[in-house]
Formats: sequence, structure tokens, C-alpha cells
Amino acid sequence: MKHHIFAEASEGLNVVAIGGGNGLSTLLSGLKRYVGAKKTEPVWIRELSAIVAVTDDGGSSGRLRDELNMPPPGDIRNCMVALSEDSAMLSRLFQHRFTGDGELGGHNFGNLFLAALAEITGDFAEAVKLSSEILASKGHIFPATGADVRLAAELTNGKTVRGETKISLVGPAIKRLFLEPADCKPLPEALAAIARADVITIGPGSLFTSLIPPILVPGVAAAIASSRATKIFICNLMTQPGETDGISARGHLEAFRKYADGLNIDFVVVNDQPISPAQAEKYASLGAEQIGVHGSISPGVVSNAEVVCGNLLDEGEMVRHDPARLADVVLLCAVETANTVAASV
Repeated sequence: MKHHIFAEASEGLNVVAIGGGNGLSTLLSGLKRYVGAKKTEPVWIRELSAIVAVTDDGGSSGRLRDELNMPPPGDIRNCMVALSEDSAMLSRLFQHRFTGDGELGGHNFGNLFLAALAEITGDFAEAVKLSSEILASKGHIFPATGADVRLAAELTNGKTVRGETKISLVGPAIKRLFLEPADCKPLPEALAAIARADVITIGPGSLFTSLIPPILVPGVAAAIASSRATKIFICNLMTQPGETDGISARGHLEAFRKYADGLNIDFVVVNDQPISPAQAEKYASLGAEQIGVHGSISPGVVSNAEVVCGNLLDEGEMVRHDPARLADVVLLCAVETANTVAASV
């Protein structure tokens, strides 16, 4: 049986979103409008938490982690902005990227702010918490680990590749992903959020570099597996050149489950709306193709998970999930679980 909260939907939901990159921040921006919306929405979120991958080694984040031996702040910064209250100037400030060819060039203000707070407090997780308070975030943000971890991959040819940037180019050749150091610790607050969750989402995001790294942290996958929450896997819209070439929607789910022994997924959310011919041509030139519209996964049950398909596309020129549509589907899955539990009582 799922968590008792579903027996009384008016109490609100505890939602935990796991991942990284643009996909996680997109989902959070859609979910935040339901936080505390008890009087205006039939389903609302009492507590929203994000558990964010911290293996990025590119751009401003990579430079800061190399210079200061700190976890990369970029994905966390994006989540803070996505969850911030309607403060346009603060959000713009945290997303501002310095120009020029000097040492500041290419750095993001939000990343520098997090780095400064981490040095002042001596604790990266505390710096994230304080920054979220400054932005009046409508949720909690937890790094997957407070350690300075690196992502590594053993390839099918026996070689080892280290660093998220390099791994994103060798996806189909990956035999096994792992973290260095392997004995990094999860945040107790993150495990506590998982334990009291009613809904846990994984994705959307880069399969090998955003979705799998958080569950490689010892204790995280086991905590999710033992949780009675409804677990939802959100599939990407497009393959990513070098990382997921030729991997179908079903393949994404199967690859994830390889690293999550004992973790049962209740729902798989897949977009089934074709992108425009112009978009298809543009992305094909980059080596990417659409996922979920070629019949590799369709409504029904896959690996004991119910497949939920629908039009989840944003209407912009870039192929992105629409935040509101995605959040609505996640909560509809929660409602379906609630109704199922209620019917069985």
C-alpha cells in the first residue's frame, strides 16, 4: 500500500524530485505553483524537495570545483531560481553570466554566490540552504552528496573514462558508471525527505550524467526502493548526441533500473506528440532524434510500470518539456494512485 497521505488528499503531498540539468529545473518550475495551493487546487503540495546531481565538471561549475574543491553549483543554482518566488530581478541576478576574457569571464553570479557562502559557512549544503532562503524558494534543495565527487565510467572495451563532460560523449559504450570516491555520503536531510515522500520523480534529464549519478550515492537508491511513495520516471524528449544515441524510451528506463536494484517504478511518463518538421531537421543535424513517438513504448504496462503518454511539449523553438503540462501529469499520477488505494480499502 502507498503512503497513508493518499487516503486523505486534502492533507497535501510531499514530493521529491531527483535529477539534474535543465530537466529538473523545468519540472520544479511547474510543480511550485501547487506548493501551498490548498485553497485553490484540488491537489496541492505540502512540501517540495529536489535532490540534485553534483557531478558536473564543465563551464563555470567545473572551474569552481577545480579551484575550490567544492561540489559544482550550476544545477543547484538553476533549481533555486526555478523554485524562487516571483522575484524577477533576483532570478536574473543569480542567472547572470559575466562576459569578457578575464578570470570572471564565463562565470555565473549565482555560482560565485554559492561558492562564497560555502567558504563562509564551511558547508556547501548549508550554503545551498541559505541561498534558497534569500531567493525565497518554494521548496528544499539538497545536493545528492556534500562531497566533491567525480563521475567515472568503465567502457565495454575495458577502458575507464573520468569526468561528466567526457562521459557524455561515450554513452553507448558505457559498461558501468561509478562515483569517485565511492564512499561519499548522502545528506541525512535528503534521506529524510525520501522517507516521508508521497511522490518521487526521476527525470527528465541526461540519463547517464543527471539521472543515474544521484542514485549512485550510497543509501539513496535503497531509500527510494524502501519508500512507499509513488515513483514516476519521466523520459527525455530527445536522444542526446554521444550520450544516448539510439536509446529508446524503454531503453532509458531499463538503463536506469540497472543501477537501482529493487526500485520499482509505478509510472513512466512519455511525450507522444511529434515535434515539428523544422525542429526534427534542426536536431537531426546535431545527431539527435525524438524519443517516445516510434512505438518503443506505448500506453500499457512496462516492467510493472504504467506508461502515461501525452503532449508534453513546450511551444517554443527549442524542444523542451512544458513545465505546467509536466507538473499536471505528475500530479495526475498521484491522484490515480490515491483513487486506487481508496478503492482497495
